[in-house]
Amino acid sequence: MRYDIRMMYKLDPDRLDLAREFKAQPYGRHSDDLQRLLNAMRGGGFAGRLVAICLRRHKEWALGRMGAGPYDAIRRIDARVFTAFEDIEWEIFRIRWREMTGRELSV
Repeated sequence: MRYDIRMMYKLDPDRLDLAREFKAQPYGRHSDDLQRLLNAMRGGGFAGRLVAICLRRHKEWALGRMGAGPYDAIRRIDARVFTAFEDIEWEIFRIRWREMTGRELSV
């Protein structure tokens, strides 16, 4: 039986400390609570998963969503172009937060 980790993890939308921690240090070691949140945000199936699309290697990225299966095309979701990978990582975090909590992230 397959399970979706996002269904098992309940994000408290008032835990803005986790968002601040991620924004301050998106890479490297994280607190246990933030790591559990990231595992939940990044887990689950392919269908609709939010991803960074590389437009120009090490220079430009865009937001995309995966198709229903691993071989389906990734579709770009808007016209924005990010020139720092940290910025697109933060935007993906913010969108996933909203999808998991129903609230905009105010950090």
